[in-house]
Amino acid sequence: MTEDSDDTRRGERIAKWLARAGVASRRDAEKMIAEGRVKLGGKVVETPATFITPGDHVTVDDKPVAAAERTRLFRYHKPAGLVTTHRDPEGRPTVFEKLPPGLPRLVSVGRLDLTSEGLLLLTNDGALARKLELPSNGWLRRYRVRVHGRVEEAALARLAQGVAIEGVQYGPIEAGLDARQGTNAWLTVSIREGKNREIRRVMAHLGLEVTRLIRTAYGPFQLGVLPRGAVEEVNAKVLRDQLGLDAPKRLREVAQAPMVEPPPEGPRRPPRARNAGSGPRRAVRGRERRGRDE
Repeated sequence: MTEDSDDTRRGERIAKWLARAGVASRRDAEKMIAEGRVKLGGKVVETPATFITPGDHVTVDDKPVAAAERTRLFRYHKPAGLVTTHRDPEGRPTVFEKLPPGLPRLVSVGRLDLTSEGLLLLTNDGALARKLELPSNGWLRRYRVRVHGRVEEAALARLAQGVAIEGVQYGPIEAGLDARQGTNAWLTVSIREGKNREIRRVMAHLGLEVTRLIRTAYGPFQLGVLPRGAVEEVNAKVLRDQLGLDAPKRLREVAQAPMVEPPPEGPRRPPRARNAGSGPRRAVRGRERRGRDE
């Protein structure tokens, strides 16, 4: 008997259940259990191998957790200056504090670091988030990158063969020069692995300082013209076509966070990006726009 069929007979493992309920990723849910923060029927859960059946009462930090709702996925245009976490011990503003009201509890698909901007996928299903983060899905993550220093196009081209930096092996990277003005340049960079601070470290290896990093696409999902600080739900057809998920019709409204400011201007005519997923049909002109990504 497979693990899945065994789980179906006995119920669902609590870590997986918590992930689907959008509390945290499955791995983080296991950490919560180890820390004694999860209770089932008023008793502390001691092992992630505990099974949940319909009607069970589960709490995290003594707060009740509702059963998982339908899986939902959102595109969010993260501004610089926000940490991709629910709580920051240093007190810095977080992505989840700045989301518009009315959204379900969400977790991020990967991360964008404090100073990085652009497309961040959010979901109420932690198991889905983990699945989408895995390099094995082969999804391309595309970035617009502003660098300071002397750009050698031949060095960029060699990144397609992969590169080893301080004992860390990075897979093939697609990088091309878009525009140059003095010692500053804009690049388009695409990666598939998303190792911690991968682009910044690779660029530093080439003698280039990253001064701005904007993710424009994550697999089939594209930033498009989504305003900074805004959130838009991925429509049902894309969930079915790209992820094999069923979902109701898309909520067409774009939720806009009140803290949004206009983004600073990038290169005058950035190259057009191919449409993907739920993104609009044209790329942003005149404005610029991570487990871990950048």
